[in-house]
This record gives sequence, structure tokens and C-alpha cells, in this order.
Amino acid sequence: MTDTTADAPPPLFARPDGDVDVSFEFFPPKTERMNEKLWASIEKLEPLHPRFVSVTYGAGGSTRERTHATVRRIVEETGLTPAAHLTCVGASRDEVQDIARDYWEAGVRHIVALRGDPPEGERFAPHPQGYANAAELVAGLKQVADFDISVAAYPECHPEALSFEADLDHLLRKIDAGASRAISQFFFDPAPFFRLRDALAARGREVELVPGILPVSNVAQTKKFAGLCGAQIPAWMEARFEGLDDNPKARELVAATIAAELCGQLYAGGVRHFHFYTLNRANLSYAICRLLGIQPGPIA
Repeated sequence: MTDTTADAPPPLFARPDGDVDVSFEFFPPKTERMNEKLWASIEKLEPLHPRFVSVTYGAGGSTRERTHATVRRIVEETGLTPAAHLTCVGASRDEVQDIARDYWEAGVRHIVALRGDPPEGERFAPHPQGYANAAELVAGLKQVADFDISVAAYPECHPEALSFEADLDHLLRKIDAGASRAISQFFFDPAPFFRLRDALAARGREVELVPGILPVSNVAQTKKFAGLCGAQIPAWMEARFEGLDDNPKARELVAATIAAELCGQLYAGGVRHFHFYTLNRANLSYAICRLLGIQPGPIA
């Protein structure tokens, strides 16, 4: 009998099958065309059986409604586990708790609790009757129901943080308030992620720290995102994309390779769950998951 295992391709990095989990983030669509693109992406990624899929949340009323509608549709039409974003921006505590109750009644058990960003050009100011920060929001959600709560972490520090230690203290307050895990902002150098993980362990917190992975399809757009969240774009990465503005296929190959290399470095350091910021585009995240050895399976 022929040993067909000898013909199997080598894995991207050494790992037993089935020990990598992924999750995906989407944003609510503004137009019907964007809605079609979102659902095409969800349909492509669902067979990879992610742990959960998160849906972002804006401060405006119409944005909130789009988030709610997207989450409800995920619950009703897919087998995915949705994680609904909630923020402190522009809402009272009662309003936020009402939204949380609605989610619980709809079967949503996972919330991504964030302070939220103010309108561009403004500084964050809490609602007079609202939550002042994400730690307060986490505690308030736990009063509503026993949600599984994820919060944000910043390996390279939140841009408003006075220091790494001050940022770490704030993350610890969110964990102590009841968060189950922290999902990091995107980054391209694994060293700050491992520094944050080690700092949490040194403080005696055994909380899951999930790396946020952003597959780069648009360097200019990524620079804008990085400026908002304090992430650094290394010079070597810019050099890899240089001259590829009019070559989308080569650009996608470079993007997938960079993200897969980062995941491999994180895996070697013990990471087993990767959270992908999809920007509602499935192809890059799907390709990277396949490089990680994740095989699509039947949808229940």
C-alpha cells in the first residue's frame, strides 16, 4: 500500500492538527452593495468554524441599528456565535443596559465591551449619565446578565495612555470587572504582544490575550488605522509593498505572507487563537487560515 502521507505538503509551522482557533471581525454595512459584500464574506468564512464573529458598533443611532440588524441576522441565519460590540459613546447607562438585555433575549451571549472612539477631531467625553470607561461598562454588563465579555488591549499602548504601566493598569481594571479575554489591536511585530502577555502574567492574571491580525490590503489605509490606535508600521513592511499599487494580486500574496509569518511567530510563542480584522473582505483572512492548517468543514 502506498503511503500517501509522504505526499502531504509540509505545514507552515510545526503543530498538531486542530489546535488553532480563529475569530473574525466585521463592520455593519452602510449600503445594499456593502451588505451583499458582507454576507458573501460571512458565507465564505463560516465553513472555517470560527470561535465567534464580532460586529463593530458606532456612536450614531443609525450605525447602532445596522449593528443590531447584522447581529440578529447572524443569530437567525447562520450557525456562527456572534459577539456584539458595545461602547460608552453617546449613550446613558440605562440605554446601554437596555441594548444588552435585547441582545441577551435574542440569544447573544458574547459582548465586546469598549470605551469607543469619539467623533474625529474630538476628545472622548462620557455621557452625563453614561459609563466613563470600559471597566465601568464591563461591570454594568455583568449586572445585566452573565455575558462572556471581551475587551480591547493595546500591545503598543493606547495613544492616550501616559505610559505602558498606566495602560496595563487600565486593562487590569477591565479584567477585574469581569472580562473573560482581551483582544489586541493589530500589530506587526510580535515583541510588544509578548511583552504585554508577560506583564499580565507578572501581575498574576491568567487571562486569555488574543492577538488581532490585520491582513494589509491597502497600505495607506493601514497607516491611517495605525495612527488612530498607536500601532507601528515597520519600514521593512512598507518596503515589501513598494511598487505594488497597480498589482493587486502580488499585493494580496505579500499581505497573506506577512500575516502568516506573524501568526507563525505568535504560534511559536504559545498563541493558539487568532482574531482577524477582515474589513468585510474574506479572501485574505480565508487564505491565511488555510496556511495555518484550518480546513473548511460542513455547516451544521
